[in-house]
Amino acid sequence: MSEANDTVSTLAASRLTLGYGRGRARRPVIAGLDLSLPPGRVTAIVGPNGCGKSTLLAGLARLHAPDGGAVLLDGHDIRRLPVREMARRLALLPQEAQAPEGLTVAELIRFGRQPHQRLFQQWSARDRRIVDEALTAADLHELADRPLEAMSGGQRQRAWIAMAIAQQTPLLLLDEPTAALDLGHQLEVFELLRGLAATGKTLAMVVHDLASACRFADYLVAMKEGAIVAAGAPREVVTQQLVRDLYGVECTLLEDPITGSPVLTGLRALK
Repeated sequence: MSEANDTVSTLAASRLTLGYGRGRARRPVIAGLDLSLPPGRVTAIVGPNGCGKSTLLAGLARLHAPDGGAVLLDGHDIRRLPVREMARRLALLPQEAQAPEGLTVAELIRFGRQPHQRLFQQWSARDRRIVDEALTAADLHELADRPLEAMSGGQRQRAWIAMAIAQQTPLLLLDEPTAALDLGHQLEVFELLRGLAATGKTLAMVVHDLASACRFADYLVAMKEGAIVAAGAPREVVTQQLVRDLYGVECTLLEDPITGSPVLTGLRALK
């Protein structure tokens, strides 16, 4: 495969089984799961706490070895792909990304070019251009020399996403990319991700808030107890019964007059 990864790639799970523990104490979290991410679209993975969302994402990213089944990247089992090749095809933004103290935004983004570095060509004009483009995409040019710890949560998250942009992978996985962010910063991040999908990238993100998933995702994967219970466009799969089954919550569903996505109102816990 060439270094430029601008083409759309596919990622799928086939009969995927993931678990924790050892020996007889090993506990399956996901068993026999099938999933195919729509290419060039934003997929949101939703469901109650402990249903296996983050475990699934880790399995898709090869951070969690399967007990059965396989994850297929462009039709190839990811366990057989070289590490560097994998890093050129898929980027993962974990829930709690950590960086060394004092690292600036630009320095962080440069790490995204590491999978493309060669032994006798460590840095090039092309690398500089790609880092500059990532700064532009995340609207971070004015903050390029600022240390990460001196930035707001939303700005830091955009910096991490910019690093993934610089990695130039056609696939991007994100685990709760707006966790602990206020509403304004959540919108910043979600709009940035929508912009990436508009360029042809395939994104999958674990989202804690169902309303945000409905608004910003093209495709929704609803999970409960390690299984997919519904999948499709939000307006097609989000129903009062689904909300009740996933979260034990009653609601009234309306349609957003601008986006057409489902809007949850009148939320109340089941007694």
